[in-house]
Amino acid sequence: MKKYKLALVGATGLVGIKARQVLEEFNLPISEYAFFCSSKSAGTKINFMGKEYIVRELKEDSFDEGFDYAIFSAGGETSKKFSPIAASKGCIVVDNSSAFRMDPDVPLVVPEVNMKAAFKNKGIIANPNCSTIQAVIPLKALDEKYHIKRVVYSTYQAVSGAGKGGVDDFTNTQKGLEPKKFPYPIFNNCLPHIDVFMENGYTKEEIKMINETRKILERPDLKVTATTVRVPVLNSHSESINVEFENKFDLKDVFSTLQNYPGIIVEDNPSENIYPLATHASEHNEVFVGRIRRDESVDSGLNLWVVADNIRKGAATNAIQIVQKLIENDN
Repeated sequence: MKKYKLALVGATGLVGIKARQVLEEFNLPISEYAFFCSSKSAGTKINFMGKEYIVRELKEDSFDEGFDYAIFSAGGETSKKFSPIAASKGCIVVDNSSAFRMDPDVPLVVPEVNMKAAFKNKGIIANPNCSTIQAVIPLKALDEKYHIKRVVYSTYQAVSGAGKGGVDDFTNTQKGLEPKKFPYPIFNNCLPHIDVFMENGYTKEEIKMINETRKILERPDLKVTATTVRVPVLNSHSESINVEFENKFDLKDVFSTLQNYPGIIVEDNPSENIYPLATHASEHNEVFVGRIRRDESVDSGLNLWVVADNIRKGAATNAIQIVQKLIENDN
């Protein structure tokens, strides 16, 4: 098997730290790694796979070294500037920011759902929003069989989704300190406000989920609505997903369809109080699905409870799985 060179941009942030951990676990055929960050974190020493690395400042000539792959987790502005530079040097970029997600020339990829799109990349592949990734996996499984008519999202999103600032607010507001990341204390609170508000009253996070779901499922006219909420949970996003289908379904068939779909673990036994939990999903790469039941208010409706580690499957793991599949396809 060929050996490859990989760069990790944003190596010292929450997602970057997790990406290093996941890369060690996956042990891809990478012969050379490099780690990049902003000027303020440059010079940081990290231990990775038994070796010490110095994290370097990202510059315009950083990709002159000839990398095969780069994972970007450093924010939209960094991605907009440096991803095209990396791609121009023959490097395939998997970008964790929102910079390219809705670009029609950039595939938006969840490997279990639409990996074929990644093989048609023009140098940049977008990693979807964390809350979208975990939702579209069970939705894809069900759309193939029953054809989705409408989706209603209600999310319960962990503070780690807001980065280190969100985690700090979680800790500090428990102590009575003023929040710095969120507009109100997150301790003992639920904030129906993730990202900025748009003119139509939705938040940017809600619009992301709507548009990204349509793009990934290749259903541009799919009816989708969302309410996204920040909750006082450290890690792992939980989502209530209400789906209405065009076709009738058998509930046992729904269970078997989800159980047999890659990347899904069904946890659903009400008599034993078994259902997906944020604390259980943390540090796992799979998406957990439970509370599977008919929505009896419509002819062909279904309710799901979907939970996943937003830093792993919602960001780092999904990006690394994309690289893994690209490497497998190259060999």
